[in-house]
This record gives sequence, structure tokens and C-alpha cells, in this order.
Amino acid sequence: MFETILSKHSIPIRLTDERWSHITEEHCELAGMRLEVLDTIANPQLIVEGNKAELLACKEIESSKYLIVVYRESVKDGFVITAFMTRRMHTLYRRKIIWQA
Repeated sequence: MFETILSKHSIPIRLTDERWSHITEEHCELAGMRLEVLDTIANPQLIVEGNKAELLACKEIESSKYLIVVYRESVKDGFVITAFMTRRMHTLYRRKIIWQA
């Protein structure tokens, strides 16, 4: 099973159960935040370029605490790779900004 959300580029991005299990096993603080992960793709504050053609969607969840969703998109579709929380937004601003609110 999987869920799909449209990215800012109107590309359907899927989050599979396998990826969700991987994310919550590695980052237990995200358990119960599946909808927030999907919403970060659809409504990010910032999208930056990754190192290997992936995109990082960023959204502030709490004061100075950000949810980062790493995903890949092609012309027709895409998929979530992983997600994590960070307070170190300054490191993301060193990357190429693809989109900003």
C-alpha cells in the first residue's frame, strides 16, 4: 500500500508502507507524523537540491524544529526516500534553493 501527494511541481510523489517503516525505525520521533510528512511535500517552506538528484522539502513543525523529507521526482512520478527532523537549517541554505515560500 502507498499514499500519493502532489509536489510543488505537480508530480505525484508516493510514500510506500516499506519506506514509512524504514523512516519510523530510523527516526522514531516521526511515528504518527505520516500526514505531516506528506504535507511537507505538498506545502513546503523550502525545497533544496540534494547531492544525488533528490529534493529536500523543509517545513517548520515547532519553533526552530524542521521536518525534512527527502524525495525524488521524475517527469511522471516520484517517491519518498526518507524523512528526519533537524534544527540545523543553516546547512540546508548552503544548497541550491529550488523553491521557497
